[in-house]
Amino acid sequence: MRKLFSGAVALATAATAMVALAGTAEAKPAGDWAGCPSGAVCVYPQNQDPAQSPSAVYWSYGAHNLSNQVGRHWVLNNQTGGASAELCLNYGGTNCNYTIAAQHGAYADLTPVNSIKLNRP
Repeated sequence: MRKLFSGAVALATAATAMVALAGTAEAKPAGDWAGCPSGAVCVYPQNQDPAQSPSAVYWSYGAHNLSNQVGRHWVLNNQTGGASAELCLNYGGTNCNYTIAAQHGAYADLTPVNSIKLNRP
């Protein structure tokens, strides 16, 4: 019985340690990514691969109209808290056809894209 109890205590201690480690990892703040500040969505110059220095940085939720963005560009969503970004075919953030999850990016042809919409989590 003692061996069973000791094993249960050891298992509970190990599980508690794993939860503590997981909580610490999740609490770590996000940092800059390829020159894109934490909390922002960034567009990089045409054909800059890999992404190094953004040509446009968007901070606020909602639609951001694009102009003169043709060809392939990196779009990095470095927002925090699960906020997404969408590439939209129309101005004003409508007719969106591609979603970029937080902490993800897309190397996309922006020729048909007329706006980027930043969404709250």
